[in-house]
Order: sequence, then C-alpha cells, then structure tokens
Amino acid sequence: MLGTLTTVFKDQIQKVIKISKAPTRITEENVFQEGDPNVLAVLDEMVEFLILPGSSLEGAENLNDLFAKAESGKSCLLLVEHYSNMDLSIVSYFAQKAGSRGKDICDSIIAIAGMKLNEDNPVVAAFTGAYSKIVICPSRSLQELDPEKNKEVLLRGNAINRAAMKAIIRHKYKGSLVLVFPSGTRFRPWDPSTKKGVRDVDSYIRSFDYLCFVALNGEILHVQKTDMMNDMVSKDIVSVTVGPVIPCEEFREKVLAKISEEDDKKQAVADQIMTELEKLHIEAEEKRQKLLK
Repeated sequence: MLGTLTTVFKDQIQKVIKISKAPTRITEENVFQEGDPNVLAVLDEMVEFLILPGSSLEGAENLNDLFAKAESGKSCLLLVEHYSNMDLSIVSYFAQKAGSRGKDICDSIIAIAGMKLNEDNPVVAAFTGAYSKIVICPSRSLQELDPEKNKEVLLRGNAINRAAMKAIIRHKYKGSLVLVFPSGTRFRPWDPSTKKGVRDVDSYIRSFDYLCFVALNGEILHVQKTDMMNDMVSKDIVSVTVGPVIPCEEFREKVLAKISEEDDKKQAVADQIMTELEKLHIEAEEKRQKLLK
C-alpha cells in the first residue's frame, strides 16, 4: 500500500478543488452534469501512476461494436462491476485505448451516479466532476425513510429521480453509452450483500436496446470502513474486460423464462446480471494472475 488517497494524491486534490465547478447540492435543474476535461486530465494522470505494465483493455472490439450501435441511434448500456471510487476513472482511461475511436467512446460515456458523490464530500464531488453523469437519488435510500418524518426528503428525492429519468431519455439515443453499476454501491469485502444487484437495474434493461458487461480486475484503490478519502492506494496490474454486445430484450427474456410467476422478476434480472459479471471477472482474473507470476 502506498498510503491513503488523501496523502498519496495531496497535490492533485488541491489542484482539482481549485478548478472544479461540480455542484455540491443536487437539484432538478442540474441532474445532468457535463464532464470537465481539466479534471479528467488529473484523474488520467492518477490512473497512469497506479497501473503497472501489463494493464490492458480486453474486448475493445465489443466496446467499438456497442459504440457503433449507439451512434446509429440505439440505446446502449455498460453494466460495470463496482469496487472503488476509481472504477469510473479506470473505465474512462482504458476506453481511450479502444482504437482510433477511443477518445469518442470515452466522451460518449454518461454514468448514473448517486447524490452522495456530490453532496457528502466536496473533494469527492470535485473529482467526480471529471465525468459526464446523471445524478439520481437511489430508491434504496428512499425506501429506508419514514414517510411522515422524512416527507420533505422523499419529495426532493422523487423530484430528482423524475428529472434524472427525463435526462436519461434525452441522452440515451444521442450516441451515448450509459454506464450503470448494477450493485448500486462499491463492494465491501466485510459485507457480502454489497455485491447483490439492485432491483432498479431491471428498469434499464427493459428500456435500453443493447448492453455489454464490464469486469474490472486489479485493485488500485481499496475501500475502507471510514471516509472515502481514507481509501488506501496501491499499484497493480489492472484489466478492463468488455463482454460481447447483447440485446437487452433477449437477455431479459432468457432470465424470465427460467423463473416462476411467483418469483421477483426484477430481482431475478439483477441477480443474473451479477452472475454474468462474476463469470467475466473470474475468467479475466485467471489471465491477470499469469501476468503477476
């Protein structure tokens, strides 16, 4: 381990805070946020510093295929594993390596992000401002609230989600690759439930045309039980593996064909998504381990 994110990248943090224009409070008017290329350049430098020789993008042809479909007017999803707050940075960095259209592919990515990335910590908000995103209020957090005691919070959360849905509809057919973390949160080794897919991801499968699963292997940022900025940094061989392009409707129909009427359809789709990501991850890890020997 090299140290905490705060100590290893002290200079980069100070620089990003000075140049960031990311909002620290989400409203219905700013749920869509354009990525800041100046902040992106700093994040790219950080990723370059941490990844070791042998790091790679696998399945670049699949990423290019999905992007071609997006450019033709189809709605396209990237369903990505989630281990740390640098996952989006890693995907963005390696997307630029996807051949002659890499920069265009990188610029096309719009991530679905939770409100806390903007509102809980101004440093985190500054860094996430590097990437284009649509901010939501996770329904899981709303479901935990008391309808009477938290009426205003619920009203605000629901209003933000309505605005986010409109933003998704505006952008999904304009050559964008919409990136979703199906687990809805980073995987925490001490809490296995954090690797379970959230039911809401089914709504994306139902409303998009095509998807690619994306596995992330190697760890350069290790989640801790404390503040996000105390996550530990290390160098590692990193691989981003993009699976084949799959029609969303076909994927969902196969899942539903295997369950009964009594089963939770949304959760079944979410569970299968996580199963497919795990398969891709295991295959990629076998290849990565050979490089580590």
